[in-house]
Amino acid sequence: MKILIVEDEPIAANKLERMVRAKEPEVVVLDKLDTVSSAVDFFKTGKESPDLVFMDVRLADGLSFDIFDQVEVDYPIVFTTAYDDYALPAFKVNSVDYLLKPINEEALGMALEKYKKRHAITEKIGLEEIDALRSVMSERRNKKKYKERFVVRAGEKLRSVRADNAVCFYSESRVTFLRDSEGRNHVVDYTLEQVENAVDPDLFFRVNRKFLVGIDGIGEVVFYSNSRLRIMLDGFEQAEVIVSRERVSDFKEWFGQ
Repeated sequence: MKILIVEDEPIAANKLERMVRAKEPEVVVLDKLDTVSSAVDFFKTGKESPDLVFMDVRLADGLSFDIFDQVEVDYPIVFTTAYDDYALPAFKVNSVDYLLKPINEEALGMALEKYKKRHAITEKIGLEEIDALRSVMSERRNKKKYKERFVVRAGEKLRSVRADNAVCFYSESRVTFLRDSEGRNHVVDYTLEQVENAVDPDLFFRVNRKFLVGIDGIGEVVFYSNSRLRIMLDGFEQAEVIVSRERVSDFKEWFGQ
């Protein structure tokens, strides 16, 4: 563990170091600073990153709270002082604990334990957040962006129709139509193959050469001759939508997922 001591009394700073080292023999003291200005310089350079900062409230050139008005300090802090009237301001910054002088071993030990628990939780949360972020980013990279809207012609005008409002897409006389849930047919400037490749395969299935059906547009599915299936589309009962024999197995898997 690496610590920084900010204390304007050399005797108190040395005593604190001995007390911490008695509990944490492997501790590394990065520096001992005695003023607001020297602490600001330390944090601004960012050359060293302490795991924990012990900071006296009253320093040679002012209160240690002045440090936070001049530089951002992201490290956990244990405040030390002979005065308990600074407790509230101390906990408005990144404070682990607030120790009254003279510091006793028990209070110091409790402060170190609080830091360790807090560090362990923060580290665990940080790793979990990183893993979750990596997973989301990976999914976004791997997941294809499917077409959500189609521009359709309505006389002399153009309209935008949501893909999930399509009961089906079908081809007739080399023209591709979008059949919406209101029972209207719209011409789209795509081939049926292009539409199939553009929409979400979880929502649409190519049942034969003529029809691409939407999962939400299926009213019912009935058995048909020669091991085929017939799909009854909502609001489009006159359409004869037959699942070709070679597509029946794939359709059942898609329909039941």
